[in-house]
Amino acid sequence: MSADPGEPMEPAWLVAANVVLWRRWGDLGQELRPGTKAYKGGTKVYVVDTYPGMGNEQLTTVGRGRHNGRWITIDTGTRHLHTFRATLVYTPAVLRRHRGAGWFPRTPEAAARAAVELERTARELRRTHHAGPHPDPCLCHECLDVSPD
Repeated sequence: MSADPGEPMEPAWLVAANVVLWRRWGDLGQELRPGTKAYKGGTKVYVVDTYPGMGNEQLTTVGRGRHNGRWITIDTGTRHLHTFRATLVYTPAVLRRHRGAGWFPRTPEAAARAAVELERTARELRRTHHAGPHPDPCLCHECLDVSPD
């Protein structure tokens, strides 16, 4: 990829995901908060780096920020993301931010494998992060997700 900002960049295969609408928070996860501090619930984000030594509990993501709608790059808990999928990215702002990252899939097959692994990790982290029972009624992603496992 060229360093010239006026020159078009080549598209890249990345893993995309959405931020959970509601997340459990506080003592034993009895409180619910919408989205995350940086992203609104449902925001589409792109994974540009992972931390495999930490079991992929944190991911570096690029997405539109909650407060001003500008593109931001921030580390996000994997458990706060869902619906991981491989996607071919053309957006220049995302490609510029992903350029300096250490990890990214280079083929559609690698992106699809990474998406499956990150989805599995996110489900497991959501299930085990808070030890207490869910509040009643619960709006967290696991309780709202009606798809069969």
